[in-house]
Amino acid sequence: MQNPIPLVIATRNKGKTAEIKELLKGFPVEIRNLDDFGPIPEAVEDGDTFDENAYKKSSLAARVLGYPALADDSGLAVEAMNGAPGVYSARYGGEDATDEQRSAKVLQEMEGRSNRKAAFECVISIAVPTGPALTYEARCEGLITEQPAGSNGFGYDPIFYYPPLEKTFAELTREEKNGVSHRGKAFKELQDEFDKVLIWIRQNMPVQEEFACEHDKSD
Repeated sequence: MQNPIPLVIATRNKGKTAEIKELLKGFPVEIRNLDDFGPIPEAVEDGDTFDENAYKKSSLAARVLGYPALADDSGLAVEAMNGAPGVYSARYGGEDATDEQRSAKVLQEMEGRSNRKAAFECVISIAVPTGPALTYEARCEGLITEQPAGSNGFGYDPIFYYPPLEKTFAELTREEKNGVSHRGKAFKELQDEFDKVLIWIRQNMPVQEEFACEHDKSD
């Protein structure tokens, strides 16, 4: 049996790390996150797409730390708001805005609008130190509610209504949400191909050169 491959999750979020550990349980990987290392530069998420930002985070972590790294970027795209907040979902309403304030801002923007269509989108990027990356993406379509409902989840979950289950994401259990959400579906694709992903990582990781250590006899 091959030794586990270290895989760095490019986040300091303990909840997200625990969730990914659970999703990849049983695979030969040793999951770490950024808290397992010293300070590293912060990725600048100035891309125009979730794909670009996910790659910025995964590739920076891989290059700096020398290990394969996984990052995800996700957000809410509201049709009547021309796709906003989109890549700015986590910063909508200001860097220091709370989840509740961001959701309230979306509801304010949507006042009086009949088109409530929206979608959560997620892109997962797995990068190696030499630059190449694999990408997985998924989306989940729903509607923006008139008022928040539910206390589970995070972010925009209380205002995102999922018609097939007749509940907002914040009214779903974690198991229900993982079965239908954008992130859950993207990770399901990754799980289904993870054996191939491990082969790809091994093929693309730089080979460590070995040097004979000669003792300096001059001292």
